[in-house]
Amino acid sequence: MGRLLSMSAAVKVRRRLRREKKVVVFTNGTFDILHRGHVDYLRAARAMGDILVVGLNSDASIRRIKGNGRPINRNMDRAAVLCALASVDYVCFFSGNTPLRLIERLIPDVLVKGADWEVGAIVGREIVERHGGRVERIRLTAGRSTTTVIERVLRQCRGGSLKAKQQPGNRGK
Repeated sequence: MGRLLSMSAAVKVRRRLRREKKVVVFTNGTFDILHRGHVDYLRAARAMGDILVVGLNSDASIRRIKGNGRPINRNMDRAAVLCALASVDYVCFFSGNTPLRLIERLIPDVLVKGADWEVGAIVGREIVERHGGRVERIRLTAGRSTTTVIERVLRQCRGGSLKAKQQPGNRGK
C-alpha cells in the first residue's frame, strides 16, 4: 500500500532508497478516473524496479492542461486510489504543468511514460539519463483511457440507461 508524500518528504525517502541501492521508478499523470489501462501501466512500471513513485498532477495543474471540466476526481481522492494499489509505493503531488521540478529533485533511476510519448518529448529525460538512469516507454492497453470512460458515461446518461437501472436505496453505490 502506497503512501502520499510531500515533495520534501519524497526527497528524503529517495536519499534513503539510494543508500539502500533500490531502483526507483518514476512516472506521472493525472490518473483522474482509474481504469484497467492505468492498472496495467502502473504494474508494468513497478516491474522495472524496486520502488514506484507516482507524480500526480494537482487539480489546478489538470485544469490548466485539460480544461475547466477536469479533474473529475479531486487531489486527495485520486491520491487515495493510487495509494491503495499494490504496485504504487509513493505518490507525490506536483503543481506545475510538468513534473520537471519533482524529477530534478528525485532523480529516479528509471523514468517511465506511455508509448504514446515520443522519447524526445518525455519531460525529465535528459536529467535522468545524465545521472545514469534510463527512460522506458510502456505500451498502453488498447481502448482504455479516461476520455473513453467519460464519453461512455455521458452517452449512457443521455440515453437514460443509467437512470433506468437505479433502484431505491441503491443510489451512489
